Amino acid sequence: MCGGNVIVERGWAIAVHGGAGVDPELPPERQEQAKQVLRRCLQLGSSALRAGGAAIDTDPTFNSGRGSALTSKGTVEMEASIMDGPRRRCGAVSGLTTVKNPISLARLVMDRSPHSYLAFDGAEEFAREQGVEVVENDYFITEENVGMLKLAKEANTILFDYRVPLAETCSKAAAAAAAEDGGGLQMMNGLPLSVYAQETVGCVVVDSQGRCAAATSTGGLMNKKSGRIGDSPIIGAGTYACGACAVSCTGEGEAILRGTLARDVAALMEYKGLSLQEAVDFVIKERLDEGMAGLIAVSGTGDVAYGFNCTGMFRGCASSDGFLDVGIWN
Repeated sequence: MCGGNVIVERGWAIAVHGGAGVDPELPPERQEQAKQVLRRCLQLGSSALRAGGAAIDTDPTFNSGRGSALTSKGTVEMEASIMDGPRRRCGAVSGLTTVKNPISLARLVMDRSPHSYLAFDGAEEFAREQGVEVVENDYFITEENVGMLKLAKEANTILFDYRVPLAETCSKAAAAAAAEDGGGLQMMNGLPLSVYAQETVGCVVVDSQGRCAAATSTGGLMNKKSGRIGDSPIIGAGTYACGACAVSCTGEGEAILRGTLARDVAALMEYKGLSLQEAVDFVIKERLDEGMAGLIAVSGTGDVAYGFNCTGMFRGCASSDGFLDVGIWN
């Protein structure tokens, strides 16, 4: 914030998420692996902010690419978005099949194109024009995800990408049975949490001058129809940043889209005067209907908040006062 020619510095803060909806039986060693990744992301972002970096230059440190969810055709279609709060500039991409780092291309759409959103062939063409790193689609496909796609097809449903090997999930028969009647288990997107996974990643930042930025990246849903676009690249749904706050969402994309979750957090702060945590709590409780999701947020004054209505969300935050914390459960 500027007062005359004087720049008033505030405390910076950063929060990251690695997806909402966590299997309660997730092995402890895999929980710790996830926490280590979150800590590493926070350390990278914190280093940039500590050196005086702008919020918008910190977000791309957290990106989703290799291991993305597979479409029903066995291919990868990735999407991402980024938003710079001070001027409400944004960039988004969908349907990427060869771009190694989708969030980097979203940033280029914002900075080097007259548009806010590019998709499929147009986005791929723009990527080549800009000289970003591209790879064959096979690069993004892993053995684990091929197995999860087979499971999803046998259960005749869609599910979120999963990073726990198939041997650690419930049996295919149990998954199919649970998909029919719930099996007494908590469900997300048609399948029990033992075969559900979080693949969306997000980052929200406020720098020492109170500037907010947000970014979200994902591969989407396992066994999704080719061409499906979720909430992650949609400004106002999965991602939003303005002077008041920055928000990144994760979970059931269709529910997040219907609830315009990210923008609603900002609107409640701007028009109703709610605090950041009050706004987050309201949208999680009132805007998801029967959907399950979570979000992370920072305010222009340095506050950090999060919320989710499922069993857990991989998340972490750090701030200029030396605080650093990661968590999974409520």
